[in-house]
Amino acid sequence: MKSHLLDNLNTAVLLFDANLNLRYVNMAAEILFGDSARHLVGISAENLFKLSDAAFLKNLKHCYDVRESLIDYGLELHRASQSIFVNASMTLFDFENSTHEMIVELLPIDNRLRISQEEQLYAQQNTARLMVRGLAHEIKNPLGGLRGAAQLLDLELEDIELKEYTHVIIEEADRLQDLVNRLLGSNELPNKKLLNIHEVLERVRWLVQTEVGENIQIYCDYDPSIPEFLGDKNQLIQAVLNIVRNAVQAISESGNVTLKTRICRHVTIERQLYKLALRCEIIDDGEGISADMLNKIFYPMVTGRVEGTGLGLSISQTLISEHQGLIECSSEKGRTIFTIILPLLSDRTTHR
Repeated sequence: MKSHLLDNLNTAVLLFDANLNLRYVNMAAEILFGDSARHLVGISAENLFKLSDAAFLKNLKHCYDVRESLIDYGLELHRASQSIFVNASMTLFDFENSTHEMIVELLPIDNRLRISQEEQLYAQQNTARLMVRGLAHEIKNPLGGLRGAAQLLDLELEDIELKEYTHVIIEEADRLQDLVNRLLGSNELPNKKLLNIHEVLERVRWLVQTEVGENIQIYCDYDPSIPEFLGDKNQLIQAVLNIVRNAVQAISESGNVTLKTRICRHVTIERQLYKLALRCEIIDDGEGISADMLNKIFYPMVTGRVEGTGLGLSISQTLISEHQGLIECSSEKGRTIFTIILPLLSDRTTHR
């Protein structure tokens, strides 16, 4: 068995001997079970799946008893505090020494659903970004003409009171110009250098903690094993800063924000599969985001606050996209999580 080939599969592969003891697991299976092959190999199927997965264990024994392959869909496996639904394929092999071994393939249905959701989110955000950039360009040209005409009119007027009106026009035109420039975003390409994500997060944590004072505490929960990666430090600070400020604004008087990092493997972003990625979560215990707003928060000019411009999250999404990454959000009352996923390796393993 070419184990190094099986480790590149998204499907979890397990090999059981005649006594239904585990002989081999690939990397995808290690991720599924949340344990290493060194700890998993040798334990029995009964101990591996336990009573909570009785239906799966029953199918496994039935496949071995009747000497036939079996495919089952939508089986529920219980892992730690969550349930995972998988499609399972069980195949029995007879070897020359008359021993029987079974290969079990487990494909989490959640993975396909997640890939579909990621693709939909990415396409949605990309469409919104292109639409807004087109609109901003259309506004920019007449806005320049309007400001120029106001300047010329100001030169012709002698009445100070009338000049005040032209000054208002020029100031408001400048304000709209600034807004349009923010909508268009930076024209500069990312200046990517090797950096550690925790440098970015610590900078943001210091900046925001200084702004909010002691009523809101910003905690960190970092994975020190995350390696350096190529990124534009200033752009990433801005992207994370917008999200963290959004989080503290969602907290009415006092509360907590947590910055959390972890490694994740075999991540799909825009139909590209990356072997290794970092996962950065910004978690707050504020009021949460309403269900109808949740699907629109990354759109420019969409905000739930009266004083907000609705540009912060849109800009963050654009900056993260420049790093081939993705931002997701889930929310309920008392717990909102913004998740930034960034590839750690530049090479993409496969196309979907």
